[in-house]
Order: sequence, then C-alpha cells, then structure tokens
Amino acid sequence: MTDTRESHLSQSDLFSWSMERDAILRSTIVSVVMLDAEPDWERLVQAVDRGTRVAPRFRDRLVALPAGLAPPRWEADPGFDLSWHMRRVALPAALDRTAVFEFARVEAMTAFDPVRPLWQVTVLGDVAGGGSALVLKVHHCLTDGLGGIQLANEIVDFTRSGGEPRPDPEPAPESRGGLADIVGWNWAVGSELLRGGLAHVLPLARHALTHPVGTVRDGVGLAVSIGKLARPVVGTLSPVMTERGLARHLSTVDVPLEPLRRAAHTVGCTLNDAFLAGVVIGLHRYHEVHETEVERLRVTMPVSVRKDTDPIGGNRITLVRFALPAGITDPAALMPVLDAMVLGWRHEPAIPYSAAVAATLNRLPVAIVTAMLKHVDFVASDVPGSPVPIYIAGAAVERMYAFGPTIGTAFNVTLISHTDTGCVGINADTAAVPDVEIFTDCLAEGFHAVLELAETS
Repeated sequence: MTDTRESHLSQSDLFSWSMERDAILRSTIVSVVMLDAEPDWERLVQAVDRGTRVAPRFRDRLVALPAGLAPPRWEADPGFDLSWHMRRVALPAALDRTAVFEFARVEAMTAFDPVRPLWQVTVLGDVAGGGSALVLKVHHCLTDGLGGIQLANEIVDFTRSGGEPRPDPEPAPESRGGLADIVGWNWAVGSELLRGGLAHVLPLARHALTHPVGTVRDGVGLAVSIGKLARPVVGTLSPVMTERGLARHLSTVDVPLEPLRRAAHTVGCTLNDAFLAGVVIGLHRYHEVHETEVERLRVTMPVSVRKDTDPIGGNRITLVRFALPAGITDPAALMPVLDAMVLGWRHEPAIPYSAAVAATLNRLPVAIVTAMLKHVDFVASDVPGSPVPIYIAGAAVERMYAFGPTIGTAFNVTLISHTDTGCVGINADTAAVPDVEIFTDCLAEGFHAVLELAETS
C-alpha cells in the first residue's frame, strides 16, 4: 500500500461504510465452506497467517480522521492477535447442515468489533457424516468476490498433503499518520484529478475541433450514463418483497454447472445469463405463489473494475442498478434479453467514473441515500471459483457458498462455481421474504427450467 490513497477507504467503500449507520445496510459477507474432514489446525493457522501477510489489510483496522478531512485510514493493528480472529467451536452433538447455516446466519447479523481487523474464521467440527465446516466472516471493504478467490488461492492446496511451502510475502510498508497522512491523501487525490484532467483536455480539444458533433454527442451520452448510475430509486418493483428488517435467513441451491453452461450455449449466452435467468424465473414463480403478477424487478449487480496491477484482495467493484424483465418465463427467450442488458451495463460510459459518483453520493445526507437503496428488489452476483478439487489444511472442499450482504434489498443471491457444481447462496431479509423455504423452492424451480434447455440440446 505505497500509494497514499490505497491506505484509505476508497470513495466506493466509504459510501458502503457510511451507510452502515443503518444496520439494515451492513456490508458483511459470510462464506460457508463444507469440508470432508476437519482441517489440521496448525496447518490452517499457518496458511491464514500467511494469507494476512499477502493481503495486509487483514491485519489493519480502520481509524476515523478528525473532521472528515480524509476517509478513514487503514492502520496496522498494534495488538493484532490471530487467535482472536481464528476460532474452533466444539459443540456437544454432531452438527448437521441446518446447524452450520444457523451459526452462519447469526454471524451475518452480528456487527464487527470496529477497533479490530474486520474478519473472523470459525471451524465447526464434527459435522454429521464425518466432515466439518469453515465459516468466514469478512467486511466487504476488505475484499470483493474475485478478491476473495484470489486470497483463497494463497491459502488452499491442490492435494490433500499440500505442496511445497510458499515463499513468505514481502512485509507491508509502514503507513504514515497524523497531519502528514491527511495532506498526503489530499495531494494524491488532487494530483490524480489534475493529471487526469490534463490527460483528457488536449485529446478532447483536438476531438472537438475535428468532430464537434461527435464530441457533443459523447458528452451528452456520458451525462446520461452518469444519471442512470446515480438516479434515485423511490419504490420497489416487487409488490410482495416490500418490507425491510434486521433478521436474515440463509439457504442454498446446488446446480450442476456443465448442464447450466450447455443451456446457456444453446442460445449463444453465458453462464451468468443462465444463472440470472434461473433467478428471474424463480422470482416470477414466487410472485405467482403469492397470487400477484410482476413484469419487472430491479437488481443491483456488481461490475468488476479490477485491474491486473491491483493488489490481492480489496474491493474493486462498482454497483449498477437496473430493471429486469420478470414476465418472460421461457429461458430461451429470456437469456438473450438478459445478456444484452448486462453487457450494456458493463460497458456503460459512466463505469470508469463510478468512484466520482460515489464521492458525490458521500456528500448527501445518509438518510436520502439509504432510502434509495432500500427500494432495490435484490442483489445478484456470479463468482468464478475453482474448476479443480482444492483442499484446506488436509480437508477437501466439497461445497463453497457465499452469502453476500443484502444492502437494503430483499435478498442477495450469489453463485460460486466449484468443480462441477454451482453453489448458490441466498441471504434473505425475512421481513421481505418470510417464507424462505417456499422462496428457495421457487428459485430451484427456476434453475430447473433453465436446465431443461440442456436436456433438449
């Protein structure tokens, strides 16, 4: 973190951090990894210890600065204690999956200790059948989905016995503090804006002279795109999932990956399109159960802005919000529509300016922005996992589920691919979705409808 700006919360992370004044908008990620055995504790501690050195923010705490002169800064925790962050829970009777996800549910609803690094790992031993579970709780400002997979690659093995010891990472540079840090952050940000402005002024001037109409058109297009990215949302599109509360319920669906990909390929689409189609069709069925019709539903979807030069971990996403057609129940007709919409949003001109949009929203009263977030219907995310078997300290990973934050929506649904299975994790706000078992069955039916395309191809 030699760049002074990297030692502070980004504007996007500051946005989500500030929203947590309302507990409904907490940005906590909980992952559950089902293992075929209990991991060797000493090996696990060594692996996680090394991981926190590869991604040193996992050894940092956030420190607020006076008068908001700069965003909260990452500062090495002087009392960092790995044993506080890593725990083993021995319960009196063998756990089943229900007990594992109940433990994870409580973790998802529990706030972090703000004076410590924002993560915890818990191993639940003696899961029925001879296995165990690893429950990871981490704040979104430490990592996004892709960053989490990057960090996992520093911890997992590709054989049960493990491979050659990995080299120790370089020690993290010491960060500055006090007035020098505040001045440094503002200088770095101001310099970047100046460099960026100068870099664009001359090409823009030349383009304006040679293509005046195109310059005006591009400028209008960018303004419209920024407006789409930041426009307020004043009401949910779902007539059913309207309430918001603090209670959460976690559930899962397993989907075979190869048939899901094959179903997408039958209409020239991607795995993400098939995943999103399954969710949308499932939601249509859920509204039918409640004897209502829904034509559109608004989704928040993360778009990665991660570059090859970015460090491991970190939150490198921007969130886009748009309405999906929920009245199309034929997956072959739905997937191409979804593909065009998602592709269009990933290439919106405003995406490179998302940090500036977040900086503007950070100047607004929190109550205004939180009200906007609570009117989005759901969050959907697709994270590529491991295509090959992996092991954690001698235990094979059987399933890997991520339960992303609802951030004010009715639910978050996240797919992580693991070998030949799509592991779908559902984090539902029970005020919006009180009948989670019925809801989960509807989503499973939606995925089954998509998979039927593969059977006919």
